[in-house]
Amino acid sequence: MTRYVALFGSINVGGNRLKMADLRYAFEREEFEDVETVVASGNVLFSFDDRPTDGLEDLFAHMMRDRFDMKSFVAVRTAVEIRAAIEDNPFRIDGAENLVHTHFLAHQPSQAQFDTLLRDHAGRGPERLALGDRALFIDFEDGAGNTKLSGPFLAKRLGCDGTARNMRSLQRILDKMA
Repeated sequence: MTRYVALFGSINVGGNRLKMADLRYAFEREEFEDVETVVASGNVLFSFDDRPTDGLEDLFAHMMRDRFDMKSFVAVRTAVEIRAAIEDNPFRIDGAENLVHTHFLAHQPSQAQFDTLLRDHAGRGPERLALGDRALFIDFEDGAGNTKLSGPFLAKRLGCDGTARNMRSLQRILDKMA
């Protein structure tokens, strides 16, 4: 069995309140094993037969609508992919672990889409940006609460939705996946 993490966007922020116990129960009802949540912001660890993650993402998005009447983007990644999201982030070396994020994306944006993001963001804030594998690396130097890099701003330029986690949270998730 493969160990995965489902990273839900917009859970317990902006009015989308959901108890992690209810989310765990929903996963267990779908017959996923070793279900565990990490932090109360929509990080669910589970074991399941090896399966393409896009199929799991679709299943979980449907589950959120059906069981909780919530629309939520979800990125599903393996431990190998979470480790890469940490190690490949160029800002983890000199940025603060609570300010350096990996924004997990629904698919890989093109270089042209990333260039559009860089151009449209120029002069709007001090954030540093780099493109990864189905990920955007961001250093929110002045804090994520003050940024103009909103989810809709990113989605419009990159052509896909995403959800972000900081280095501290990703390390906690990876440690629990081990």
